[in-house]
Amino acid sequence: MNDFIDELFATLQERKRNPTPNSYTASLLTAGEDEIVKKIGEEAVEVILAAKGQGDQRIVEETADLIYHLLVLLVSRGLGWDDIRAELKQRHQ
Repeated sequence: MNDFIDELFATLQERKRNPTPNSYTASLLTAGEDEIVKKIGEEAVEVILAAKGQGDQRIVEETADLIYHLLVLLVSRGLGWDDIRAELKQRHQ
């Protein structure tokens, strides 16, 4: 999984450096942090709703949406997936 997350993160960074027309990621990054965090909030609520009766597949789908939008936030702030890994590792110790 880490390999795919790394690939996805690299793609998101590329969209920031070189926005392409019709790219949802580029449009989110252009819209700015307020729009990104709004989407994170919406997706977090959708994860909760899925967990409360929509089944495992919906939980997976909504969690994927939430993680994607969280990664977009990291890219917009110039943070990296490695920052998150390091934090989780530090907490585990």
